[in-house]
Amino acid sequence: MKVEIRVFSAIALFLAPVMVVYGVVTSWKEWVGVVGLALSVAMCALITAYLWVTSRRIDERPEDNPHGEIADGAGELGQFPPYSWWPFWAGLAAAGLFAGLAVGGWWLFLISAGLAGVALVGWVFEYYRGDYAH
Repeated sequence: MKVEIRVFSAIALFLAPVMVVYGVVTSWKEWVGVVGLALSVAMCALITAYLWVTSRRIDERPEDNPHGEIADGAGELGQFPPYSWWPFWAGLAAAGLFAGLAVGGWWLFLISAGLAGVALVGWVFEYYRGDYAH
C-alpha cells in the first residue's frame, strides 16, 4: 500500500497550497471553492491515514516489494460470478435515480428506487438461488 499512500499524500500536499492560492486570488470572497478544496485535502488525508494504519496491520503485498516479480502476485484473487445481469440492472436503476434527482422527476426517482432495491437484493442473493447456488 506504499504506492497508494504516496499518491494520496501527494494529492493532499498539492491541494493544500492550491486552496491558499485560490483564496488569495479570489480575495477570500468565494468560499465555495475554498471549502471544496479544504474538504478535498481532508478526504485525501483521511484516505492516506487509513491506508497507513491498514498497511501496518497486514503483511506486505507483492506490489509493495520493489524487487518483486509478476509471478509473486499470481493466484486466486476472489470469487466472481461468471455470468450476471444484476450489475447492469443496478447501474440502470442508479442512472434513473440520479436522472430523477437532476430534473426533479420524483415519479422517475420513486420508480428507480424500487427497481434499485430489487436489483440490489438480486445482486446480493445471487449465489443463494439459481444455477450458482451454494
